[in-house]
Amino acid sequence: DVQLQASGGGAAQAGGSLRLSCATSAFSLDNYVVGWFRQAPGKEREGVSCISGSDGSTYYADSVKGRFTISSDNSKNTIYLQMNSLKPEDTAVYYCKADRFALGNLRRTYWGQGTQVTVSS
Repeated sequence: DVQLQASGGGAAQAGGSLRLSCATSAFSLDNYVVGWFRQAPGKEREGVSCISGSDGSTYYADSVKGRFTISSDNSKNTIYLQMNSLKPEDTAVYYCKADRFALGNLRRTYWGQGTQVTVSS
């Protein structure tokens, strides 16, 4: 199984920045789409951003476009989420998720542990 280790959460002021990291134990990210979800208290988990390990294509939720940037370091099999211009509504537990694909089909999903992000106004 692939292990995901999320880190980088913490507290920030509104307008500040944090960077999350998701280190994977995958041999290669070529067959993976890796992304971040978040869950605020009393709310459902929502997708924030993801990146394809094969072609680098990215997705962002409308709520974070222009503020968050996802990137990957394939030499380290690690994904980063740079979060700028943070807002109190970004407060949530952030989870790293990896989907493994083969022949265009989803084969397996892995979740990492959550990391808390708290933004104060």
